[in-house]
Amino acid sequence: MSAISTHILDTALGTPAAAVSVTLEQCSTEGWLTLTAAKTDTDGRIKSLSAEPLTPGHYRLTAEIGDYFAGSGRDALYVSAQIDFVIAQAGSHYHLPFLISPWSWSTYRGS
Repeated sequence: MSAISTHILDTALGTPAAAVSVTLEQCSTEGWLTLTAAKTDTDGRIKSLSAEPLTPGHYRLTAEIGDYFAGSGRDALYVSAQIDFVIAQAGSHYHLPFLISPWSWSTYRGS
């Protein structure tokens, strides 16, 4: 079983992105199923996106960054940022951060 966490940093301001809505979904034979939805804390973090450990499978993590930028009166190119990933083996922690700005975003696998 695996665990997922995230951290969202606003690289344009050099600050954590608080109150960003994030959804974790799993691909199934019925399509994408929402497993959980949460908002980042004041440090831009969600320490655990699943109450239950995740089994191997195909997942996606979506951050609603357009709403975050609109909340501070900034225009943004991207409405959302999405990480589409596969957990091949159970037992690992996956920390998947987002680095966002109004005109770009990126990710990496953290620790």
